[in-house]
Amino acid sequence: MGGYNVAILGATGMVGLEMLRTVKKRGFPAASLKLLASSRTAGKVLSFEGTEYPVALADPAAFAGIDIVLSSAGEAVSRELAPEAVRRGAVVVDNTAEFRMDPDVPLVIPEINAHACRGHHGIIANPNCSTAIVLMALAPLRDVATIRRVVVSTYQSVSGAGKEAVDELDRQTEASFHGEVVPPGVFKKPIAFNVIPAIGSFREDGYTSEEVKMTFESRKILELPELAVSCTCVRVPVRIGHSAAVNVEFDRPVSPQEVRERLARSQGIRVVDDPATHLYPLPVDAAGEDDVLVGRIRSDLSHPCGLNLWVAGDNLLKGAALNAVQIAECMVKDGLVARSKVS
Repeated sequence: MGGYNVAILGATGMVGLEMLRTVKKRGFPAASLKLLASSRTAGKVLSFEGTEYPVALADPAAFAGIDIVLSSAGEAVSRELAPEAVRRGAVVVDNTAEFRMDPDVPLVIPEINAHACRGHHGIIANPNCSTAIVLMALAPLRDVATIRRVVVSTYQSVSGAGKEAVDELDRQTEASFHGEVVPPGVFKKPIAFNVIPAIGSFREDGYTSEEVKMTFESRKILELPELAVSCTCVRVPVRIGHSAAVNVEFDRPVSPQEVRERLARSQGIRVVDDPATHLYPLPVDAAGEDDVLVGRIRSDLSHPCGLNLWVAGDNLLKGAALNAVQIAECMVKDGLVARSKVS
């Protein structure tokens, strides 16, 4: 039985490179791999595990003969090219915010709502990186009790803003050791030895676009349209790995042990929770790992039905590339993508 013709759109970015690694690592049934990028990097050759992959220009014609597109090239590019890929018969798994809240586009975390893929019309959306990591820990708790309210504070790594942001952190850190200053570029404020309580653009109500994503994407994925969610998103000087403090209010008192036992049975979760021996999730430990780490599980002393969690996950993997490939795997498993074009 043959494989699928796969294209990676935005292949030279941090997420695109992780998509390539993840496709290879997980043995996704790709009969061919086509790497696509803008004119800025088209023409390059990427070497991976002894194979050289030429990078082609991303334009509508590039999707001829493609079955599956893994896309992470920015909202404007997705807006233009994802429909073109669909017109040519491909299924697009899109990692941008462009289609997430479109009622006709499934927004999927496979461990939580893989069934939503069945309602696709050619495009399936990948959630925001922090949303994916937090919901991996939150969704299983619906089996413990009814969730009434969630308060989230994120601590998001600079790689969520791309390679230029990682380079900016490195330059500012190095400069500080020599008494020098590198002015902000990617970020509005210095990021080295600092935290920035603003990710995305500010709205009139004082919330940022990143915070609103957490609210509305969570409701869509969990299929809880009235779920009360409050979020504050913070950029921290960490290269890879998003963390979050999560406070959950249930409809009844829930013990930390109930939550630990439920999370321990959950796919894609690793419970790291022994404060007595200093075991708790750290972004440095989550980086490079497929699993989301959950710990600091404890009762909320301010509310009889409240509980606190600390979560960490690799924003480039479960927050982006891994989740996208897992969606493609679900599509293949359920026969939701054709491979009629494969020779």
